[in-house]
Amino acid sequence: MAKHLQLGHQGEVIACRYLQEQGFDIVTTNWRDAHREIDIIARKGQLLVFVEVKTRSGYAGGWPEMAIGRKKEEDLLQAAEHYLEAHPFSGEIRFDVVAIVFDAWHHAQVYHIPDALH
Repeated sequence: MAKHLQLGHQGEVIACRYLQEQGFDIVTTNWRDAHREIDIIARKGQLLVFVEVKTRSGYAGGWPEMAIGRKKEEDLLQAAEHYLEAHPFSGEIRFDVVAIVFDAWHHAQVYHIPDALH
């Protein structure tokens, strides 16, 4: 597996663990709709959260969440719409970002940004 894919997978595992510690149930991971993907779908009571995970090995390239551009936002919104068509949900829906940065000692710093996409 390519190094960047390993880093991304490791970030998603950490993000799932973090969300579970915050009281979320993980509904699914890596949900695909054609060429679009939602990294994590989590639920907490009547709140369904679509989560984009961005992982970096340091800050040299900037904050991880800054890598989410307009096209990615549009893809996430369309994928979520298709997910909800297949899995109707009557509660509140939110789009979050979990940004993970590994420091020089390979410790993960987790930044949860609720309601990051509108």
